[in-house]
Amino acid sequence: MPSLNLSEARRLALARAGLLKPEWTGFSTRVRKPEKHAHAAAHRLIDRFGYLQLDTVSIAGARSHAIVLLSRLEGFDPGLAEALLQPGEPLFEYWGHEASWLPMALYPVFAFRRKAFASHPWWGDLINEHPKVADDLRRRIRDEGPLRSVDMEGGGNRGWWDFKTAKRVATALWSSGEFAIGERRNFHRMYDLAENVIPEAFLKKHLPQNEALETLLLLALQGHGWAATRTLTHTWRLFNLQNEIKIALNRLREKGLILPCSLADDEGKHRSGWIRPEDLALAERLNPVRPRRDKGVLLSPFDPLLWDRARVKLLFDFDQILEIFKPASKRIYGYYCLPVLAGEHLIARVDLKADRKKGKLDVISLRYESAAGRAQAPAEDREAACSALARYASALQLSLTWRAGMINSK
Repeated sequence: MPSLNLSEARRLALARAGLLKPEWTGFSTRVRKPEKHAHAAAHRLIDRFGYLQLDTVSIAGARSHAIVLLSRLEGFDPGLAEALLQPGEPLFEYWGHEASWLPMALYPVFAFRRKAFASHPWWGDLINEHPKVADDLRRRIRDEGPLRSVDMEGGGNRGWWDFKTAKRVATALWSSGEFAIGERRNFHRMYDLAENVIPEAFLKKHLPQNEALETLLLLALQGHGWAATRTLTHTWRLFNLQNEIKIALNRLREKGLILPCSLADDEGKHRSGWIRPEDLALAERLNPVRPRRDKGVLLSPFDPLLWDRARVKLLFDFDQILEIFKPASKRIYGYYCLPVLAGEHLIARVDLKADRKKGKLDVISLRYESAAGRAQAPAEDREAACSALARYASALQLSLTWRAGMINSK
């Protein structure tokens, strides 16, 4: 059985995540004009992972999906990230890794999930429990066109149906595949009939669950490089399918598309996992590579590289903590911290607050991993963090401002 050490697995993860030089990632890090080239670059990145996770929080000046693109594509206009889902674009929105934008080619792959979600996973069989609401939503979309949630209130204070119920039923109709989301306006979903959004060639095709699982597991591995079964499963939220996943992984192995591969940690403990043959070869070529550490880049806390916190701790020795839901008094680092990647290391995390009206990006806090017990972080880390902040602020066309009293910052 082949084996990787931590540094090999870490560099491979960065290469597959699009965070090393183009010769290692397979696509360019600079966006050329006109706009169509930026769209094409974004689609290539989404194809690599199979999804672009969405999040509503924009306090740092851009939402997560825009930050993911900005971290890989220099010169990318963050405003374009909000307009990627448009009629005619090769994307659809669905439950991938949470709510995500997905390549249209994956629509048939998620037939098994749409079938499973005929009864909503959180709220139960809403469609059959509220048939009038469902019929009213269908009729309004047929008569009026796509609807936002805020358009579902009807007349009067609460409208002629319960607003909260209507929103949930619309989500259930979308989750089950009867509705689709053709675009977002001001980040509001536009619900439409699926046949108005999904091209017929994809709408009529339904991939069997066994084939769908093989496709998704292989795609997850393509984005991770090396990964344990748990990571592959959680990439697509494939819960309660342990036996089916085991069978799918064995089939992929028999086809020669994946290999079992262990990961040896610094204590000599081996962890089982999987790798594609081509990525095993890439890991070997990356072995002598030492990525430059003088320039940094900010990553979204929901970056495909970061959402698996146990994996981040293993590969980077970095505690990826999300404190949005904690009271301010209990936060260690900040409300919405963006980790700083420099070379192959996560060296810091920064809490930002954008003020568009004033044209500024306020650095609320900047904490370095290497600063513990020191009066100041090493110059190399400070240089990398400052370059990451400068690049990000420039992309947002905002001026950096620093809160007084910050330690180990500039």
